[in-house]
Amino acid sequence: MRAVGVAGVGNDGRRSVWHDEDAQRWGSASSGEDSAVTLVLFAIFVVVFAFLAMRESPLWQWGLAALVIGALSGLDFIDAGAVYRLGFGSWVLLALGVLFLALSLAPLRKAVLTTPVYGAVKSILPKVSRTEQEALDAGTVGWDAELFSGRPDWDKLTGIRKLTLTAEEQDFLDGPTETACKMIDDWDIRHNRADLSPELWQFFKDKGFLGMLIAKEHGGLGFSAQAQSMIVSKIASRSVAAGITVMVPNSLGPGELLEKYGTAAQKEKYLHRLAIGQDVPCFALTGVHSGSDAGGMRDYGTVTKGQWNGEEVLGVRLSFDKRYITLAPIATLVGLAFILKDPDNHLGRGETIGITLALVPHDHPGLDIGRRHYPARQAFMNGPVRGKDVFIPMDFLIGGTDYAGQGWRMLMECLSTGRAISLPAIGSTSIKATLRATSAYARVRRQFGIPVGIMEGVAEPLGEMVKRAYSFEAARRLTASMVDEGQRPAVIAGLLKYTTTEAMRDSMDDAFDIHGGRAIQDGPGNYLFGAYQALPVAITVEGANILTRTLMTFAQGVLRAHPYLLREVQAAQNKDKRAGLDDFDAAFGGHTKFMLRNIVASFLHGLTNGAFASSPNEGPMAKWYRRLHRYSQAFALTADWTTVVLGGALKRKQKISGRMADLLGDLYLMSATLKRFDEEGQIAEDRELVDAIMRDRVASIEKTFGEVFDNFPNPVFAWAMRILCFPLGRHAKRASDRVNYRFVRAVLRPGAFRDRLTTGVYVSSDPNDVTGVLEDAFLKVTEAEEIEAKFVRAARKGVIERRLDRDAITDAVAAGVLNDNEAGIMRAADEATERVVKVDDFGQDVLKETPRAAAE
Repeated sequence: MRAVGVAGVGNDGRRSVWHDEDAQRWGSASSGEDSAVTLVLFAIFVVVFAFLAMRESPLWQWGLAALVIGALSGLDFIDAGAVYRLGFGSWVLLALGVLFLALSLAPLRKAVLTTPVYGAVKSILPKVSRTEQEALDAGTVGWDAELFSGRPDWDKLTGIRKLTLTAEEQDFLDGPTETACKMIDDWDIRHNRADLSPELWQFFKDKGFLGMLIAKEHGGLGFSAQAQSMIVSKIASRSVAAGITVMVPNSLGPGELLEKYGTAAQKEKYLHRLAIGQDVPCFALTGVHSGSDAGGMRDYGTVTKGQWNGEEVLGVRLSFDKRYITLAPIATLVGLAFILKDPDNHLGRGETIGITLALVPHDHPGLDIGRRHYPARQAFMNGPVRGKDVFIPMDFLIGGTDYAGQGWRMLMECLSTGRAISLPAIGSTSIKATLRATSAYARVRRQFGIPVGIMEGVAEPLGEMVKRAYSFEAARRLTASMVDEGQRPAVIAGLLKYTTTEAMRDSMDDAFDIHGGRAIQDGPGNYLFGAYQALPVAITVEGANILTRTLMTFAQGVLRAHPYLLREVQAAQNKDKRAGLDDFDAAFGGHTKFMLRNIVASFLHGLTNGAFASSPNEGPMAKWYRRLHRYSQAFALTADWTTVVLGGALKRKQKISGRMADLLGDLYLMSATLKRFDEEGQIAEDRELVDAIMRDRVASIEKTFGEVFDNFPNPVFAWAMRILCFPLGRHAKRASDRVNYRFVRAVLRPGAFRDRLTTGVYVSSDPNDVTGVLEDAFLKVTEAEEIEAKFVRAARKGVIERRLDRDAITDAVAAGVLNDNEAGIMRAADEATERVVKVDDFGQDVLKETPRAAAE
């Protein structure tokens, strides 16, 4: 159909109302009537198009609508009468109506439309590898699918359980976990021992820290994902090395693999020993030539016969070279991943079996472990695992021969839950712990006669730390709750891993900027440096951030969470061509309707800035829920078009893919933040903070969308996406300096606001503790605030002086500035401040390393 003004002639040579020439022939009055009718018909067309697109209507309804509008467009109004004339536009609409009605018949549609498209897609679609397919199949989709859909079902978010712990889990958090934190001396761990103390190791084993995920029936604690996350968080707030030590056995490793896939005999033999720390596990996946690329694994096993316990048995002969394996140097039970081959077809499944997992005792002949890596000078145990022609019996395979070749699926299913717990716990607690320490230091430390925290230049990064602490804790607890509900949020787990650890890096940099020289002088009194050293580890492990962001998150997310794309891919790769065509026809039809709906919805939400988008409630955050819906819709359109236009080139366009992952991350952080605010009772004191977080996220989203459009390889589609998603332009701004400054001032005082922001970290007020000295000084300086103000005023008038050769507080009493009670409070604050600002120093010979055998 063409717009008004296209020439068309009826049977008697008269032109229809669709044509400008009619106005000249019929006169000004007739022209006015024609124009009005034309506008009405055009408006009807637009409304009907939008209505059908938003309803994702079937083809027959589109055909019927085209026929009706085409028929109406043939009406000419001359003077007071109406004449029916069919012009060119009318014929186009009628033809489209007939075509749509014909295509609504499945046999005809498949013959003339779906089959050619199906063939084209099959020819250009890159084949999904076995490991890629198993990774896709391993996880589940939930809230991420709602964000990809463009019309989130809020019940899928609000229905996720709140942060919930059993009484037993809370008691463990308040009891053994608190005790463990008191036992931790991070300087001793990372500098003196390069290991946990024997007492701490034994405490972890005796209290079941290494078996939190193992079921009670096997002697484990059987704790929820939320409890595991919070326990690891609290320990890591004290020492990252200790947190990782507890985290690893409860993440991807033999315990979880045995729980889910082990044979009855394997569970009976190992789970209780793992639960009580009698066995220490590690899992060897990463090889010298295969990090994120599992397909490049060079560790192989061959099914063959060999000697075991004096008998010839069927087994596997292994050769492997693994590295970066956490807990390997002290492990008593080693999990291995390798590619299994069966050239003699002993298993009856052909030569190539696939990635397979095995459990090997540390003292098994040929297994070489014990040496250490020293990652970023962190004290957690990490090292290589090697073996050449190591023979193991078949009962060493996890799950036995039934699970041979299913190792990658097993690993991905475990990783989709383990990664949702582990690194988000480490990252979020580091963000919160650095905020708690830095807010105290920024209040206690004075420069130019004022606390450094109230200086605008310092308040700026401190404000960013506040916002990160709230939002990433919200994301941590939401994701852990998903796992507790039985979800395996693979895409969200990877997304949260890289976003949280990057935010951890940002907060640590901000903390160092604010602390200045106090932060860089390492020693027993430095409460930041250990976590700072651990940053590269967090960034790198469980999927390096650079690849997780640019290669994996969006590519896997769009396949898993897109409502139709995976079905289309699976249909195109179906070896049964007829069944594949049927499946593709259904998915392609749905995808087409999805695209049309995205076009209309994105444009309407862009015009209204989400004013008519949905919200789960009409509370104080309703406008932000609507904005979240609006940007989710824009993301759905952009994600869909990016995938369709780029196709297999998406893997190479990693900058685009990374930006799309960033968009998904911002949408998820908005979701988690809003949910936390509602679940905590919409605390009035937090409202301005949440508003500021939302403004920042929206500004980030609009900026990232702009970068996607500016760098999109197809300029036509880039222009179309820009117009449809942002018809009025992008105008979002971050929260103002004034707003940020207000909640910075709030965090510089003791109280519930600061405690909520740093919930879950270990807190001590013991002045002899490395972080307790901060809390002690923070409280005493706050108590002395008014007294200090009197003292400062007197100093500015020259009544007293701060000098090393005089006691200014005694002088203040003598001058009548302070009374004896005030002087006591002031002196306690002064002494506490001195302990905080003090840095460590060492004798010349103290830091010299003890002579050690050179690495071979």
